[in-house]
Amino acid sequence: MKISVSGTYSAGKTSTVMALSHYLGLPRALARTIREILPEAVPGKALAEVTPAEFLHLMLRRHCGRAVAEARLGDSFLSDGSSLQEWLYGAARVVHGMNPNATAANEGGLAPEVSAGMRFFGEVVDEYGKAFRRHVKETYDVFIHLEHELEIVSDGHRPMNKGFRDTIDRMLLETVEELGIPLHRVSGSMPERMEKITAVLGLTPVMSIGQAFELSMREYDAQDFRLETERVSSTTGV
Repeated sequence: MKISVSGTYSAGKTSTVMALSHYLGLPRALARTIREILPEAVPGKALAEVTPAEFLHLMLRRHCGRAVAEARLGDSFLSDGSSLQEWLYGAARVVHGMNPNATAANEGGLAPEVSAGMRFFGEVVDEYGKAFRRHVKETYDVFIHLEHELEIVSDGHRPMNKGFRDTIDRMLLETVEELGIPLHRVSGSMPERMEKITAVLGLTPVMSIGQAFELSMREYDAQDFRLETERVSSTTGV
């Protein structure tokens, strides 16, 4: 079974996938994060500073990395999100601005206007979206959607724009429904999420929730949380 644990940023996807991987004994597909890709793709820039053209580069790089990771795992895995994220993080910028932090105080977190350049960016993003949606439809058997009940983590990287986040969440749910992929919406604490997800998938745990949570927290805390501008690129433009 190919399972996508979906949701917006700061919904707890990564920590949930790590815990479920141990709890259910399933491999996980973790695509490289944007903050890992940025120093190679757009050296010296923070996410809030990238141009529309540079963002398209990031979308493509992340989708390709995700697709390769999925292919290596065969017919049974947990995925931290899906390529719908790559598409929608671009699509939502058309109406919320390339830097959603700059429009967060506006009504609905929206950009005051959409320029001709951003309209063209939106057209290209829509074309990317056609390919990404097809990939998702042909890849996943089920979506587990985490409700965005947690506050946005203010880490200097994630956009602090509630309207932007709400737009992505709504479009994610609408798109999965349109694609006809089974969808289960889950909320609650980590143990509650793990129990609910296991029940709806009909899978059998291989260890206790406590053991799985402890192992996942060690892995989560061992991640490199440095901002993209604090990293040194080992390659250039590849």
